[in-house]
Amino acid sequence: MGSSLAGKTMLITGGSRGIGKAIALRAARDGAKIAVAAKTVKKHPVLPGTIHTTVEEIEAAGGSGLAIRMDVRQEDSVEQAVEQTVQHFGGLDILVNNASAIMLLGTLELPMKRYDLMFNTNVRGTYLMSRACIPHLKKSDNPHVLNLSPPLNLNPEWFKDHVAYTMAKYGMSMCVLGMAEEFRADGIAFNALWPRTVIATAALNMLDGMINPDNCRTEDIMADAAHAILRQDSRSCTGNFYIDEDVLRATGVKDFSNYSVKPGKALMKDLFLDG
Repeated sequence: MGSSLAGKTMLITGGSRGIGKAIALRAARDGAKIAVAAKTVKKHPVLPGTIHTTVEEIEAAGGSGLAIRMDVRQEDSVEQAVEQTVQHFGGLDILVNNASAIMLLGTLELPMKRYDLMFNTNVRGTYLMSRACIPHLKKSDNPHVLNLSPPLNLNPEWFKDHVAYTMAKYGMSMCVLGMAEEFRADGIAFNALWPRTVIATAALNMLDGMINPDNCRTEDIMADAAHAILRQDSRSCTGNFYIDEDVLRATGVKDFSNYSVKPGKALMKDLFLDG
């Protein structure tokens, strides 16, 4: 495992808030170069953060930042964002596919417009970003792609209430499964990371009060786990479906209480994890 991400160039989608922003700031503390590619240029009426405020925080933390307005659903927008990153920083070492859309509704309740948003963002967006970055990642000495997606679990429990969202998130994970093998000889690591417990992010606002943030952990646990993964040797660390707790335990972490929004409160297990 490398000691830090100093000097590495990271491109992260949906990095203007939440887990994506936390991953960016953790890398920034090492002195990484980070392109924040997202749609939020102006302050959202409800959600916090923009690509510009995130870059300001990246630079305050010790990294170098680049704000890129990008729509992960649009091929031209993605290709321009990747080229802009490479031209600005001189290369690319890490892609974090963080951008995602969620709506936990059943088949008859889910509008097709929301179905299309989830599949175009989660599945197509992840595939498109990876495809655009791979030629540049091949030139890196330790290239990584990290998808924020769950282990592939075919228990019907995880399909019956929100089959569309499950398929969309599993599509991101299937990119890991396939691309890890397709590009193994090129030394590009493709891995997935998922939280053991629900993370308190702005996405909870989309769930109509279903989850109390007090029963969640902060984004920092995912940021620290991603940091540990992205420091690994890419040739010996690919095709894995990591859980944040397991990653950090392997690095010696034993006490996770500092990651709780309200230490001592019961934590809510995240989706797609049995037992």
